[in-house]
Amino acid sequence: MHSIEPFYNWRHIYKAEEDRDSPFYHRTYSEFYFSNALYDYLIHPQWDDIGSSTLYVKLLYADYKQSFAIIELLGEWNDAINNDIMFLKRDVIDVLIDCGINKFILIGENVLNFHHDIDDYYDEWFQDVEEGWIAAVNFQEHVLEEFKNNNIDYYLNFGGELDALPWRTADPLDFYKKVAFILSRRLS
Repeated sequence: MHSIEPFYNWRHIYKAEEDRDSPFYHRTYSEFYFSNALYDYLIHPQWDDIGSSTLYVKLLYADYKQSFAIIELLGEWNDAINNDIMFLKRDVIDVLIDCGINKFILIGENVLNFHHDIDDYYDEWFQDVEEGWIAAVNFQEHVLEEFKNNNIDYYLNFGGELDALPWRTADPLDFYKKVAFILSRRLS
């Protein structure tokens, strides 16, 4: 787990720790000191702790003019025991919504499992982005099955092209435009 780094090829364009509106403003990171862990496995120190013991994030990019954010996730998304959606919603999403973000791209390649509890925070998030959307990109198939089995697909957009979207070679604005195009066809 310690070798899985958050995506870093956009750091020349955006750093959440330097963005005054970011929930991670002024965070400092070590390249050598590993302090966070998923269960008994240390994780790379560049991941951001949001208060959950099983889910970590990295705000890869936020564009306040275009009103979108790209967030990479790592770990086990466990609402049943840790209420991870509460931590994500209160400590990250609400801060970004207050700054005008209403379109969220969640990258879930490194989400290992999903355990559902209640829909309250998903419903609140869905209501908060009124004219926007929440897209789940590249989540693993078994995680998407859990989303479907628990009706999370009412709140999050996933499936089809979003499940295998090449994003690492795109710049963040082009990636956002691709996701927005896919969703505009679905939502119209």
